[in-house]
Amino acid sequence: MENRKQLLIVAHAPSPNTLKLREAVERGACHEDIENVDVRVLAPLQAGPEDVLACDAIILGTTENLGYMSGALKDFFDRSYYPCLEKTQGLPFAYYIRAGHDGTGTQRAIESITTGLRWKQVQEPLLCRGEYRDAFQEQCLELGLYVAASLDAGLI
Repeated sequence: MENRKQLLIVAHAPSPNTLKLREAVERGACHEDIENVDVRVLAPLQAGPEDVLACDAIILGTTENLGYMSGALKDFFDRSYYPCLEKTQGLPFAYYIRAGHDGTGTQRAIESITTGLRWKQVQEPLLCRGEYRDAFQEQCLELGLYVAASLDAGLI
């Protein structure tokens, strides 16, 4: 019997370039060699605690806004935090930040919230810093691929 895993991608993509990053994460996660992972992609304002409770791993994506995560991702956390707090401890997660500056404030904020949730970070944060470069898309593709492949192999 097949035991399919659920990978949730919750990423804010307010511009064409950030949409390219979210799509790259999804392409990586849906690689043809990954057999037992279903991928669901939602914007933060569409995602909620029921989506988190139904997944086996999550990838978060956000822009850096005034040295913090996007308001949309913060809203997702605000709505999901308490319903998920006791039920998702140990949830494997990874994240990427599209940072026009250094991304450190955004990184601290995400780590603070996910530490409170007791989620388990399974990849180093991907910080796409400075001027937009096409190389960010390849990095995001690899992030999606690595998380999905790890989930598929039962490593996370």
